[in-house]
Amino acid sequence: MTPAFVKSLSAGLALLGATIAAAPAMAAIKALEGTVAYRERMALPPGASVEIKLVDVSLADSPSKTLAEITFTPEGQVPLPYRLEYDDAEIQPGRSYALQARITLGDRLMFITTTRHAVFTGEAGETNIMVERVVAAPASPAGRWLAEDIRGRGVIDNLQTVLEIAEDGKVSGSGGCNRMSGMATIAGDDIAFGPIASTKMACAPAVMDQETKFFAALSDVRTWRADPSRGKLTLLDKGGDVLVVFSRM
Repeated sequence: MTPAFVKSLSAGLALLGATIAAAPAMAAIKALEGTVAYRERMALPPGASVEIKLVDVSLADSPSKTLAEITFTPEGQVPLPYRLEYDDAEIQPGRSYALQARITLGDRLMFITTTRHAVFTGEAGETNIMVERVVAAPASPAGRWLAEDIRGRGVIDNLQTVLEIAEDGKVSGSGGCNRMSGMATIAGDDIAFGPIASTKMACAPAVMDQETKFFAALSDVRTWRADPSRGKLTLLDKGGDVLVVFSRM
């Protein structure tokens, strides 16, 4: 080899060595493996999606920083296994990290972590995540409602049996013959009607029969269910049987 070639080769090797020395360290990919579960005895609907994130939560007064995340369609039911890969070089001593999880169905949030789920603490089971069910606030039973069915036996055509519930629980309306008034106690999807006062008019026997059955049904009501999209209100007894079905007026 000529001196010129040796000199050129040495320079090239020196440059290569400098480049290698300056290159950043390769990412050390590790993985967190665990499960996502919830307490309710219910199956996830088809199309549900699970999202899990590894976040840096070191600064209480700043937004958490997402270091890794995964979204998948679960197979089977809870507990749902997962594997979340992350760059170990981003995990720094003295900082705090947590896992966050949510289960969605389209745009609807079904379950989510509600407390900090710390990881890298060395504790057993730290990668098993418990999520809490998100319950949408029920629609209100307040409004003016026309009875469509009483105890599964329909109602008399052109006879208006009306129930009006105010936001404060005040009740008014008509059994079909007599005006009525009273109070209802509403707590979540529970509802109970107090004594119903009514006028004392006399009407046709069929009208009075429907009114009597309506007032009796109200005294047995314990829960309510609304379908805002259809404008329906259903009152049920303590066993979950339908007592009265209304349409919004």
